[in-house]
Amino acid sequence: MAPRRFGSGLRGLLVPLPMLLLLLVPWPAAGHGGKYSRERNEPERPPKREPGGEFRMEKLNQLWEKAQRLQLSPVELSELHADLKIQERDEFSWKKLKAEGLDEDGEKEAKLRRSLGVILAKYGLDGRKDARAVSSNSLGDGMEQDSLEDPRLEKLWHKAKTSGKFSRAELDKLWREFQHHREKVREYDAMLGTLSAAEDAQENAIGPVDGGGVREEVLRGRHAELKDRLRGLSQGFDRLRRVSHQGYGAGAGAEFEEPRVIDLWDLAQSANLTEEELASLREELKHFEVKIEKHNHYQKQLEISHQKLKHVERFGDHEHVSRNKERYAMLEEKTKELGYKVKKHLQDLSSRISRARHNEL
Repeated sequence: MAPRRFGSGLRGLLVPLPMLLLLLVPWPAAGHGGKYSRERNEPERPPKREPGGEFRMEKLNQLWEKAQRLQLSPVELSELHADLKIQERDEFSWKKLKAEGLDEDGEKEAKLRRSLGVILAKYGLDGRKDARAVSSNSLGDGMEQDSLEDPRLEKLWHKAKTSGKFSRAELDKLWREFQHHREKVREYDAMLGTLSAAEDAQENAIGPVDGGGVREEVLRGRHAELKDRLRGLSQGFDRLRRVSHQGYGAGAGAEFEEPRVIDLWDLAQSANLTEEELASLREELKHFEVKIEKHNHYQKQLEISHQKLKHVERFGDHEHVSRNKERYAMLEEKTKELGYKVKKHLQDLSSRISRARHNEL
C-alpha cells in the first residue's frame, strides 16, 4: 500500500497508514487499567482481611467463625474467645523468638500446636462427635445434663448429691471441682494424642531424620510432662473421692475454694519456695480467687441475659428487645475481657510455680 502524505504543514513527510492509525488512537492514561499498565502486569495483591475481626490471625478468626456456626452457648463462646486470645498472644511471642533464632529445637512451636489441639478438642472444633461439653460454672439445670465422661466421677458425684452432707453452695463448689478435673483429663488426652502422632511420624520416617537427637530429647520432655499431669490427675481424683465421702471441713481444702487455685496452692507447697515467698503467693492466690469469682458471676449473668433475650425476642416489643440486646452485648464483652485476664493470670502463676518446682529438681 502506498504511503500517504499527512497534513499540509508536514509537506514532504510520508507516514505509513498503520503508524497513522496508532497515532490517531488515544492511549489509556497510566494507572487506568490499560494492557501495559502497572495494574495489569503486577501480581494481584491478596485481599485484606475484613476490618473488625476478633483476632489478628486469620486461622483463629476461622476457628471463631466455625464455633459460632456450631451454636456454642454464650459462656462457651466467651471461654473459647479467651483461650484463642491466649493462643494468639503466645504465637506472636513465638514468632518473635523464632526470628531471633531462639527455638532451634522446635519445642516451643510443638507446644503451641499441642495447646491449639487441646482447644480444638475442648470445644468440639476438631470434628469429633460429642467432643464438646464445656459448661458454665453455674449450678443449674444444665448440671444434670452435663456428662463428666468418666463412670468413676459420675458415681462419686451421685454419692455426694444424695449424701446430705453438702449445702446448695457446697454442691455448686464441688460441681466446679468435678468439671475442673474433667477438663484436666481432656487436656491430658489431647496431649497424649499429639505425642502419639509425633512418635508415629518419627517411627514411619524413611531414612535418617534431621535433628533426630534433638527430636528424641523433645519427646522425652513431653513424656515427662505427661507423667507429671497424670500424677496430678491421680491426686485430683483422690481429693474428689475424699471430699465426696467426708464433705467440706477441716483439712478438706479450707485454704481456698476455687479448684484452679487449690491446684496451684498444692503445687506451690511442694515447690522450692521460702516461707516468705509462700506467704506472698498465698496473698496473690487470694486475689486471683476473687478475680475468678467475679468472672464466674459475669458468666452466670451472661447466661441469664441470653435466656431473657431469647424470650423477649419472641414476645417483646422493639424497644424492649433493643434494651436487652444492649445489656447482653455489654455482658458478653465484659465476660470475654475477664476470661482473658483470668487465663492470662493463671498461665503466669502456673509458669512461675512450675519453674520453682523444676529448680528444686
